[in-house]
Amino acid sequence: MPKHTLKAFTLAAWLAFAADAEAALRIEAEPGPPEAELAATQELVDEALSRLPPRWRAQERTLQLAWRDDLPEGVHGRIRGRRIGLSRALLDGAGAGIEPAVAALLHELAHAWDREHGLSRDPRLLDLAGWQVRPLWPGRTRRNDFSARSPDAYELHSPAEFVAVNLEHFLLDPGYACRRPALHAWFSAHFDWAPHAPACDAALPYVDAGALSDAGAAPLLELDPARVFAVDYLLAGDGDAMMSRWGHSMLRLVVCAPGREPGPDCRLDLDHHRVLSFRAFVDDLQLSSWRGLTGGYPSRLFVLPMQQVVDEYTRVELRPLESVPLQLSGDAIAALLERAAHVHWSYDGRYRFIGNNCAVETWKLLHDGVPGVADAGLDSITPKGLLRRLRRAGLVDDAQRPADPVEALRLGYRFEPWSAHYQALYDTARERLALGPDDVEAWLRLPPSRRASWLERGDMRASAALLLLEEAALRREEQQARDVLKRHVSLDGLPDLLVEALREGGVLASPAELLSLPGYGLPQAAEREQARAGAGARAARLRELDARLHAVAREWLPPANRAALEQTEANIAALGDRLRTLHQAEGGLTLP
Repeated sequence: MPKHTLKAFTLAAWLAFAADAEAALRIEAEPGPPEAELAATQELVDEALSRLPPRWRAQERTLQLAWRDDLPEGVHGRIRGRRIGLSRALLDGAGAGIEPAVAALLHELAHAWDREHGLSRDPRLLDLAGWQVRPLWPGRTRRNDFSARSPDAYELHSPAEFVAVNLEHFLLDPGYACRRPALHAWFSAHFDWAPHAPACDAALPYVDAGALSDAGAAPLLELDPARVFAVDYLLAGDGDAMMSRWGHSMLRLVVCAPGREPGPDCRLDLDHHRVLSFRAFVDDLQLSSWRGLTGGYPSRLFVLPMQQVVDEYTRVELRPLESVPLQLSGDAIAALLERAAHVHWSYDGRYRFIGNNCAVETWKLLHDGVPGVADAGLDSITPKGLLRRLRRAGLVDDAQRPADPVEALRLGYRFEPWSAHYQALYDTARERLALGPDDVEAWLRLPPSRRASWLERGDMRASAALLLLEEAALRREEQQARDVLKRHVSLDGLPDLLVEALREGGVLASPAELLSLPGYGLPQAAEREQARAGAGARAARLRELDARLHAVAREWLPPANRAALEQTEANIAALGDRLRTLHQAEGGLTLP
């Protein structure tokens, strides 16, 4: 053996031995590097091996390491068989320290471990990683839609790269346990070991959409899973619009009020309950069935106050809500809420009426969030179909729901549409005034100018009933006006005020856009403060824009819609005047 070759071999062997004399995993420098490189390479190998779990270091394997000048731009390393090549720029980088080189070496070692142990083919890890199962076809999505709050966009390239990137952070970043807790737990179980990590905040952060309509609401909801007594499958009844004819799937979080011990009484704390609802975020005014079919709209997970959801469906859309308790343990609820937080901050999916609608998204949240649910066969593309499969899989707690319909209503397991209430009000007015139509729907469909002719004839009871019905008619007119605007306002000529409102609302629909601080995964303390301030400012701005829009939007409406709105408001004002007059005539106090 030539002298210079013997010298290089001796140095390489010493390097591998000195790196970790007890470890079975050995990393040898390829013969030929200058002696000046050996000390830096030894330091790198020492540091990288010291970061590995004992099980990994005990692996009986020898790898060769070389510094290369021919890697593509932006590529720090590559492994082929047992040979690892790292970019020489990592060795020569001035002031960067050893950390980038350690990360690059661990990344390539992760590829070697993955190829031998199949981490990137593990179904549970793929669930957590974002290569989600598909409801209509076998297999998983080719695209990973968890693109926001990523530590490195390269992780989305393939499951193998996801494993390598995340093992880097698992081994090097103490904050990984709090930023990606489910993945940290998976890797910890795989290696039966975890690096030291700080304690994590038990509360999970969500941007609360209720702050848009309620100035007093906290824009950032920090929810401790221990305060969630139960999770219900929340099913809205069929609606008239094409996208809602199958109903709507949601999850209701039964959150206990502060100070209340978790238990059945938490169901009475309706103001604290929250709803997880996947919705198509329409970032323009043009609602297109074709775009809904082809994934033209983003699908986002919204967190909404329960009372707001009840009002939206029962009072405005006149659709019932069924709240069906799920059979989930405390640990399962905590896992589901952590997954929901990850989806809330990171997911940017595409909404499709058939293949990725609210039922599919809710099923995937349960499938990926609750260990063991993946084997329950819940895949369904309709909200009612998902409920049937949840019941068939034994995940519905029917014993908790009262059999008595009145008791179910009282305890909030069912919310009736206001149509029955409106009918009762109409019957009251019709009995006293001999109104023409037989039912309230026919009455509300009358032009408001025709309804106006009856408003000065009723007594106190009939006038009060008609006032509530006119307020319901106004909500319908406003909803119809919004639909008209969505379909008829030209995108090329959107008023500046409307463009600004859409832009501001889009940021709240994608919470990650509230953050400019570096970070990934679940926001931590400093990021939460920034999100809290940003969400509060955005919500206040949206409320201001909404008020201005209400003042000017009628200018964009067709004359018939504008006239209907104005006449309905006039009807409400006339009824208010009449009630005050009647009250005074009966000797009552002056009404405001």
